[in-house]
Amino acid sequence: MDHIQDPISGDPKTPLLPLQDQPHRSQSFHSALKSVLTPKNFYVVLGPLLCAIICVFVKIEGPVSSRNMLAVLAWVFAWWLTEAVPMPITSMAPLFLFPLFGIASADDVAHSYMDDVIALVLGSFILALAVEHYNIHRRLALNITILFCGDPLNPPLLLLGICATTAFVSMWMHNVSAAVMMMPVATGILHRFPVGPDQTVVSSKFCRAVVLGVTYSAAVGGMSTLTGTGVNLILVGMWKSYFPEAEPISFSTWFLFGFPMALLIFLALWIILCCLYCSKSSGPALSAYLDKAHLKRELELLGPMAFAEKMILAVFSMLVMLWMTRSITDDIPGWGTLFNGRAGDGTASVMMATLLFIIPNKKQEGEKLMDWNKCNKLPWNIVLLLGAGFAIADGVRTSGLADILSEALDFLEQVPYLAIAPAVCLISGTITEFTSNNATTTLVIPLLIQIAKSMNVHPLLLMIPGAIGAQFAFLLPTGTPSNIVGFTTGHIEIKDMIKVGLPLKIAGTAVLTLLMPTLGTYVFGTNEPVQ
Repeated sequence: MDHIQDPISGDPKTPLLPLQDQPHRSQSFHSALKSVLTPKNFYVVLGPLLCAIICVFVKIEGPVSSRNMLAVLAWVFAWWLTEAVPMPITSMAPLFLFPLFGIASADDVAHSYMDDVIALVLGSFILALAVEHYNIHRRLALNITILFCGDPLNPPLLLLGICATTAFVSMWMHNVSAAVMMMPVATGILHRFPVGPDQTVVSSKFCRAVVLGVTYSAAVGGMSTLTGTGVNLILVGMWKSYFPEAEPISFSTWFLFGFPMALLIFLALWIILCCLYCSKSSGPALSAYLDKAHLKRELELLGPMAFAEKMILAVFSMLVMLWMTRSITDDIPGWGTLFNGRAGDGTASVMMATLLFIIPNKKQEGEKLMDWNKCNKLPWNIVLLLGAGFAIADGVRTSGLADILSEALDFLEQVPYLAIAPAVCLISGTITEFTSNNATTTLVIPLLIQIAKSMNVHPLLLMIPGAIGAQFAFLLPTGTPSNIVGFTTGHIEIKDMIKVGLPLKIAGTAVLTLLMPTLGTYVFGTNEPVQ
């Protein structure tokens, strides 16, 4: 048996720790220091650091709460822009920052995270999940594509059908969800074309046109309704928060403005794509790979519509009808007057969503159209971000920071509206290329309200261009998740996005500048003073 030497020597000169471990300890210290001093950790510290600097060095003539609100804004937006902390977690920061900095009580802040607008989001997302679960979107896409395919093949008409389907789907569910659901349908059609060295220039261009069309149509279609994108919901929520006595923006009111606007931008998108990638003369070259027979075979594979699909479409149609008729005009009151104005769009949304958990699907005994397990994909990150936006809007107003900003912007009184509205849209559209649409809206809307007050114009004349401009994230793949969905297909490059996105952004800005003083005046009453 080998002799094992006692590690603890009796020799007083023997070191307690081996000398050869010292370089190892030094190396461990350096690696630990290197792991701490990372850009991610710097961004985490940046938020509280900016907050502390503002609290210590910035002097504002007004209540202390206004300075504290500015400091909290710096903290939250630093984390949002750098994504040092996951965005949903940052969105919950007002729940502890506002009470700790004396801006609002815990109960008041929490109320911002659940109101009628949030209820509208939850109900509509549950319905969207039901549509996705039963493959209704795919059936709809194939039917409309067959309708627009043409005989012989007409590529611009087919492109119009695919893009119009995507825009229509995006009107009733979040634009990211619409892009995720419609992109496989579009790429399924494109799989008929050869790839690699065998791919012709004509088919390559058509593939790019379809992917870009689906990507941007999801964004444009979402602009037309309140449920299509979180940006519109943030705008409506902030309008309600800042101007509680004013007439709220209902689903039908927004649709009267949003649909014509989105239609004009959509037509601009289609024309741009046809000019750059998809000429009518490309039909003979593409017809060898794509015809109606293939699309009809795919539709036949889905089989006839089941009871569950029909019921979901019925519930969805009822919800749209309730949204459109809750508040029609001053002369023709909607069904909301039956409840003395207490019911909102969120009321109808949650009520219809609840029916999905009651109506049987007739596939298995006792099984309903929806169950809670199917709701695991509910986008709580968007819900929390909306709540944070509403909380910040309330905090800016109640802390006194809004009044201070208004006084600082008095010099804008003499600036003509037609000069500042496009600038607002372009600035918002530039910021949104580098951060999320919702975060951009939350950042710029409170500021635009104060600018509108300084200019003595109706706030919506600037709020709406700012919010819509935040949805013009057309240039970079990282601008919005919808862009990433299209970019990851491999059919498009960044130069394609810039080539189409830049003229589309200019066209959208022109449409907004034209419609806001005209149609916007009629729909939103912007020629009347705000209550």
